[in-house]
Amino acid sequence: MMMAIKFQPIKPASPHLNGKVERAQKTVLDEFYSTADINASDLHQELSLWQHYYNWQRPHGSLGGKTPIDMVCELFPKTPYSYEVAERYNQSKERIQLREYRLDLLVKKLKRCL
Repeated sequence: MMMAIKFQPIKPASPHLNGKVERAQKTVLDEFYSTADINASDLHQELSLWQHYYNWQRPHGSLGGKTPIDMVCELFPKTPYSYEVAERYNQSKERIQLREYRLDLLVKKLKRCL
């Protein structure tokens, strides 16, 4: 069964496309792991508490000083339900992308030439 998950590869060595992930990982390293005892028996609980703080209390510069939950609540009324997205989705307009980025680029160029 198809899961209707669109594969969208990023170009290798493209930190500008992967910046949000890299930034989030840096924050976890700087704010959590720099203070946590990784050998502690309650490390999982500590991480859960920090994750709650990160999402519910900690202001984020990229969100204009809002917390992630504030942003979720703000965007919720504007976010379509899955059935609305499914009704508007037209699979025939999707371009199938190959997993190998360079091969996909070559195929895309060849199609333009035809």
